[in-house]
Amino acid sequence: MKAFAAALAVCTLSFAAVVVLAQSPNSEKPPTAPAPKYDPAIYAELQKAPEKARNRANPLQNDPEAVAAGGILFEQHCAECHGDAARGGKKAPSLRAVEVQDAAPGAIFWILTNGVVRKGMPVWSKLPEPQRWQLVRYIKSLSGPAPAGESPVPKP
Repeated sequence: MKAFAAALAVCTLSFAAVVVLAQSPNSEKPPTAPAPKYDPAIYAELQKAPEKARNRANPLQNDPEAVAAGGILFEQHCAECHGDAARGGKKAPSLRAVEVQDAAPGAIFWILTNGVVRKGMPVWSKLPEPQRWQLVRYIKSLSGPAPAGESPVPKP
């Protein structure tokens, strides 16, 4: 019986040590960043797209594979700044915000093409046009409900 109690005590202490080490600041888990603060001024660049650009229709709007292809491109080129699933990051805002989701596909394409260099958004004009439209298609597919605190403006 003493051997059983000793073994149980060793197991319990080992388990406790593992839990403590897993929660220590030096653990391998990446820190979770707080959600970026919502600022409607960030999205003002979308309004600067010329009317001709805003009126452009996405030629891949009905392509069932465009969203998936755009998601891959997003992970390769955009997620580093805009965060996982476009929820926003330290360097760039959420693309799930109402301002982006309500923007014309042509305006988003224009931003991708021209960038907003002074605010850190690179120019993606060297990315082939069909790939930029795939990105637009992916971004617009994120129009589900925005996480809390992302945009206070409700969709009509």
